Amino acid sequence: MSEHTIKVAILCFTDQGVSIAKTLQKEFYRSKLFTTRTVEASKDIKQIDSVSVLMEDSFQKYDAWIFVGALGICVRSIAPHIKDKTTDPAVINIDDQGKFAQAVLSGHIGKANELTTQISRILNAQAVISTTSDLQNLWALDTLSKTYGWKTKSSLPLNEIISLFVNKKPTALVLRVKDRGTQYLEKTRPDFVDIYYSIEDCDITKYELILYVGYELLHIDKPLLSLYPPCIGLGSGCAKDIEPSLLINGIEQELIKQNIAIESIGSIGSATIKNEEQAYFDFSKKHTIPFVTYTGEELNTVKVANPSEVVKRKVGVYGVSEAAASILAGQQSWLVEKTKVLTSSGKKFTYALSVLAVYERKASIAIVGAGSGDPELLTLKGQYILENADCILYAGSLVPEALTHMAKEGALVRNSASMTLEEQIQIMDQYYAQGKSIVRLHSGDPSIYGAIQEQMTIFDEKGYEYYIVPGISSFQAAAAYLKSEFTIPEVAQTIILTRGEGNTPMPEHEKIADMAKLRATMCIFLSVGIAKKIQAQLLEHYPENTPLAVLYRVSWEDEQVWTGKLSELTTIIKDNKLTRTVLIVVGEAVGARKNRSWLYDDKWNHIFRKKEKTLQS
Repeated sequence: MSEHTIKVAILCFTDQGVSIAKTLQKEFYRSKLFTTRTVEASKDIKQIDSVSVLMEDSFQKYDAWIFVGALGICVRSIAPHIKDKTTDPAVINIDDQGKFAQAVLSGHIGKANELTTQISRILNAQAVISTTSDLQNLWALDTLSKTYGWKTKSSLPLNEIISLFVNKKPTALVLRVKDRGTQYLEKTRPDFVDIYYSIEDCDITKYELILYVGYELLHIDKPLLSLYPPCIGLGSGCAKDIEPSLLINGIEQELIKQNIAIESIGSIGSATIKNEEQAYFDFSKKHTIPFVTYTGEELNTVKVANPSEVVKRKVGVYGVSEAAASILAGQQSWLVEKTKVLTSSGKKFTYALSVLAVYERKASIAIVGAGSGDPELLTLKGQYILENADCILYAGSLVPEALTHMAKEGALVRNSASMTLEEQIQIMDQYYAQGKSIVRLHSGDPSIYGAIQEQMTIFDEKGYEYYIVPGISSFQAAAAYLKSEFTIPEVAQTIILTRGEGNTPMPEHEKIADMAKLRATMCIFLSVGIAKKIQAQLLEHYPENTPLAVLYRVSWEDEQVWTGKLSELTTIIKDNKLTRTVLIVVGEAVGARKNRSWLYDDKWNHIFRKKEKTLQS
């Protein structure tokens, strides 16, 4: 839950409470302040005569209520209006000295616990949260489905499942698919939970609770909580005017036969000629599953596994169900190929199932930015990926070897400095074929002189899954070292990242002398060997006394930094015998301490900071 999206009501009863309420109101911009004290009313601050009337009229109209006052007043005020934990708003109570913030109602589902933690930080107060899973930093099993868009099925009442979990009974977590939610579960696994990636690999006799995330129907004699992401695409074709009840029942029975949970179906697709087929609309409505259709041209883009000449003559395509499932899934493979079903009325339908590519747990390549040199400047996401990788190739001449110490036991870790691109790809091919996790670790941020384009071209040709994790570039580490803002109002609002023209030619329209006309903050990479040439080009437009910084391996343990004027650039390079791993920064923003941003000016108003009302004397 974000303070930027929720409607918050703040209710207070004392002058000190009003002060606290106004502080909170600045943090929750979609908030209304209600008080029994005499105040100057405005659009967002209202004086009330009766708390009970306010609760009667407005309790369910807000996502969250923050009471500032005695806990007893809070409890008595909300008691008559509490309905159900799945629909009640979050309620938080704060004493009017701002010492304690307590979650009162809808701790998990309503996000009161989350808001309580946030408010405690705002007020520097003690958060009071009594929910067992939060106190133990355990997963809130009752809110996982809502948080990640999953559906659930439990073999026992959910409270019994939660009781087993919070009492830390031996638990197996089976992750059949991969998405944002499963990544969270992997990162935050409690020590009494073991992770598996298929139920066949799990010896269920060792566990008292099974948690499953995937699409299968599990038949096990253990307490089971199944969580189903919308990860399956269902393609279907049918006879005209097929009876809705027969189609619905037929699909339901077929899914059971295939051991697929209907809760995992993300959408159902067919041909455009089925745009008005009532049976599909009824199926969609019953199971809250979107129904989409595709033109013959779209369906024919898929090479189906079981083409039919009969369907081609009638509909103009070689297969509806497989093609639709493939398009829904974003990949040309099927969990269940085209299957024909004859209903009791004699009318037929077909179906096919595909796992959506974004959910498939398969090999992947992460191009990770290692940061500027200091291992602590690696992003948290980069660290997690490194710690779980099966294969790590790192640019040893530019990436600290210490970063590879994060690798798990058994991972392959190779320095690519002496390898050709083809040798690197050969290693990646071996691990990709095994469905492994591969990391290509690049210095700084991969998108800046990272030489990743040539790798991605090969990955695309091979059909490999890959993604990029940004890193902190040396120009950002330089700004931090220099304690400089590179974009200062009325001084410099542009940063140029470039290099000089040495052995590798520059595009004709990117000459340093031409870019120097802007007199922006210029960060020049890979150019120490042609410093004299660079200096001459910069001096065509920058004054000689323009501030300059020369940074060698900035943020590494052996970093060295020299500052001066642009006229001293060549001297600094020559005197210190610098030959590589140097960044040159030039511009008025280097070390500047003048000018003020309008962003925090008291005359500048915006959606998060409303204009203060002028008090009349």
